[in-house]
Amino acid sequence: MAKAKKHINIPIFIPHLGCPNKCVFCNQHAISGTCSFKKENIIHEIDTVLSSIHPGKYDCEIAFFGGSFTGIDRDTMIYCLDTAESYVSRGLVSGIRMSTRPDYINEEILDIISRYTLSEVELGIQSFSEKVLSVCRRGHTAEDTVRACELLNSRHIPFIGQMMVGLPLSDLEAEITCAEKICALGAAGSRIYPTVVFRETELMEMTEKGFYQPLTLEDAVDRSAAVLRVFVRRGIKCLRVGLCESENLHSDAYYAGPNHPAFGELVGNALYYDLMCEKLDKAPLDFYQQNIVFEVAQGDISLAAGQKQANKLKIENKYNVKSVRFIENPDLIRYNIKLVTTSN
Repeated sequence: MAKAKKHINIPIFIPHLGCPNKCVFCNQHAISGTCSFKKENIIHEIDTVLSSIHPGKYDCEIAFFGGSFTGIDRDTMIYCLDTAESYVSRGLVSGIRMSTRPDYINEEILDIISRYTLSEVELGIQSFSEKVLSVCRRGHTAEDTVRACELLNSRHIPFIGQMMVGLPLSDLEAEITCAEKICALGAAGSRIYPTVVFRETELMEMTEKGFYQPLTLEDAVDRSAAVLRVFVRRGIKCLRVGLCESENLHSDAYYAGPNHPAFGELVGNALYYDLMCEKLDKAPLDFYQQNIVFEVAQGDISLAAGQKQANKLKIENKYNVKSVRFIENPDLIRYNIKLVTTSN
């Protein structure tokens, strides 16, 4: 059986292009490290990435990220898409993806982008709470998001629902509701981002004045794990949990909030711990004070055991078991586990 190719995006950042709004948390210049965009540079950026990788080992897509791609002027958007499509036609990349806002999806836009080899549209949903959308100055309503998802579905264009944890006036209930609605609207996948405060944003001013309190790392991990569990339960893949290292989390642009280089791993650890506890809470009494084994998905032993074996140690102490061991089960997918007991 041929080994599956590793997927990578070739990111083309278009900071703030096409977006008249400035959400309180947004500083795309800081996040992307890009302050300007010249369409003439696209070919050089794509060729640079392609020249550094082995074509037989990677499945590449060209991804227009960082702004509201479908809101930029039509000539520029079509130039970008035509350029990307030329790489698809030559077999150098497999498709095109883009990120945009819900209110920049309509029939006219879909008529244009449907002409191209579109893999997925990443939709910046962030929240379905009207009060959260309003205080964040998103510039659209939850109904706009529903309409955008329905339009994408009507054209059979897969979409990724991006959402945020810890936004102003948000809480765990609103975030779980957001995840459930993303699933119900037919998303092909999801991304979960903790709210990080960057400099030169209104959110930084709100934080300084005491109007906003960033989540602690622990709270952000717990809430993200609860949201991730919704997607796992509904069979919706989660492409990423947490911001990328490249998003200037360790630069002067970072001001406050849950910032950790392995945030996604911490969230995965937390979810596995909760799942293991549930299994043991329902287990027969003869499981206790024994050596127990959790079967986990291939490659997930370290994620289940936790950083520095933290999950393993917590389980052993909480349930008074002799030892906890993890083995791989190739038939399991991530975050599906089985509990077995061994000898006394």
